[in-house]
Amino acid sequence: MKALTLTLFTDLGLAEPVVRAVTAESYTTPTPIQAQAIPIILEGADLVGVAQTGTGKTAAFVLPILHRLVEKRSAPGNRACRTLILAPTRELASQIAEAARTYGKFIRPSVAVVIGGAKPGPQARQMMQGVDILVATPGRLLDHISTGAIRLDATDMIVLDEADQMLDLGFMPAIRRIMAMLPKTRQAVMFSATMPKPIRALASEFLRNPREVAVSVESKPIDRIDQRVMLLTGEQKKDALVTLMKDVAVERAIVFTRTKHGADKVCRHLEGAGVGASAIHGNKSQSQRERALDQFRQGRIKVLVATDIAARGIDVDGISHVVNFELPNIPESYVHRIGRTARAGADGIAVSFVEPAELTYLRDIERLIGKQLIPGGAVPARGVTPPHLNRSQNQRSGGQNRSGAAPKAGQSRPQQRSYAAPSRGRSGGDRAAGRVG
Repeated sequence: MKALTLTLFTDLGLAEPVVRAVTAESYTTPTPIQAQAIPIILEGADLVGVAQTGTGKTAAFVLPILHRLVEKRSAPGNRACRTLILAPTRELASQIAEAARTYGKFIRPSVAVVIGGAKPGPQARQMMQGVDILVATPGRLLDHISTGAIRLDATDMIVLDEADQMLDLGFMPAIRRIMAMLPKTRQAVMFSATMPKPIRALASEFLRNPREVAVSVESKPIDRIDQRVMLLTGEQKKDALVTLMKDVAVERAIVFTRTKHGADKVCRHLEGAGVGASAIHGNKSQSQRERALDQFRQGRIKVLVATDIAARGIDVDGISHVVNFELPNIPESYVHRIGRTARAGADGIAVSFVEPAELTYLRDIERLIGKQLIPGGAVPARGVTPPHLNRSQNQRSGGQNRSGAAPKAGQSRPQQRSYAAPSRGRSGGDRAAGRVG
């Protein structure tokens, strides 16, 4: 039998300063998308990569970009950039720029971030002498191009990250305008969690004979995510959320709502109950969003309440729980949401609060992922109180409460149906897995 050979970062042909930076971050083994995509990008070929958030795709394009800077050092020119990276949200753009600085610490590339929600003046001044890497959201980039603060005629590589999300946000016209401004000879790389027809059409229009790599199926959440459903009325959700967030098993959690207003309401309720929380959505200023993310990363708050759009680009280690306070009306968004946990070899728990009006959304999700989340098609009971989340406790206790005591005389047993897969132990995070995200 042929021995299994494990690919290491040292096997990928990356420049020594890049490998040294990766090693300094305690990473040794590339993820599947990194192992497949990096050699293709290093060849100079165009690439379409199909990969979800959490698979390490940022490093899959950042590392070869840095390699190119080592191999060919040249001044970008005033107001120009050698590499352009487009991202759908401010958070993702900032995350990519931070990755470029981290893995480029022995190269020291010039990196600029051009995003909405920040003053344009400092961004324009940063571009005056040109930069090696420009990370931008499409709308703000076009604003700067229109004023002459940025030009793209010297750009030799472009990366489109989360292309399907940019499609959902209506950025396709802007992206077409940007792509048309680039030199004909540039290298183009596109990453997307899904490949709908408009994205494939964009790839065929602007990429030259692209190679394609795919590492996961968007409709299949990874097995390490313990998916649970609680059937609740709308009034019960807030109290059930507080109970869950006060559980010591919840180390760090993201709670999803469908609307900005809903995120603020949930956040206020958690704070009122003594749970450290902050909301992040499109109505928050850039400084507010960055402050909330910093507090979350540093553990000063336990819960981040977010909308789907704002959560793009949130890359935080050690998220033990994801809670769907409201189910998404687009089933693919469910997979995106719960993928925030169980990163790089760790286990995680995803909990969905489902009220009667959301059962249609739940059925759509079940069809997409090919798994029944509620056995037997159960329906929610009326007049119920939220129990502890762990099914095995509820089923074994014979009606005991969380402390193990039987209900007091005259006290009714909870009728709430809570369906949860058996609890699994959680393994180490990114660094224990030796993988770079």
